[in-house]
Amino acid sequence: MQIVFLSDTHSQHRSLQNLPAADLIIHAGDVSTAGNGLAVNDFIDWFGSLDYKYKIFIAGNHDCCLDGTARERIQKFLPSNMHYLYNSGVEIEHVKFWGIPFFMSCELRIAHYRRALGTIPCDTDVLITHRPPFGILDKSANIQYGCSDLLKTVRKICPRYHLFGHIHDACGIYKHHNGTTFINGAILNEHYQLVNEPRILDI
Repeated sequence: MQIVFLSDTHSQHRSLQNLPAADLIIHAGDVSTAGNGLAVNDFIDWFGSLDYKYKIFIAGNHDCCLDGTARERIQKFLPSNMHYLYNSGVEIEHVKFWGIPFFMSCELRIAHYRRALGTIPCDTDVLITHRPPFGILDKSANIQYGCSDLLKTVRKICPRYHLFGHIHDACGIYKHHNGTTFINGAILNEHYQLVNEPRILDI
């Protein structure tokens, strides 16, 4: 299966042209900037129109209208080949995906966030989070913004891929000796300019 991965489009999704062909497209959050329903719905309309067999997205801290909204409530409005993951997973062609959003409320409800991390199945093939793990593609202005609890979880389950965004100027790929490939797929740079290309991966 070939996957196109991107993150942090911040309502600039319609400016993306000539997206590469693949079986599946994944977006790791911050689909909007304002975070209201109108902005998120516009992303969903665009995402649904893309010519991919499967589609997965999660929410980021800017997508605040999705904070606390049950996954099932969003999923019922989506086409059957599009999956919104909210501390939940989906299996597609024998590949197991799991998605964890990141909202600003997660900082206030850290115990809730840790419990969500604890629900990630050990047989997850592709972990999608918005926030990066601590120390891996998480640095901006010499400050590391990643999550140490998330890093511990990833080290425990060892997914084949860990996909995330959030830190725009840390876009890149890091292959770890434990077999996990980490990808920060932020499309915009720290000045919110559309400069980075989507990543393509095979699984």
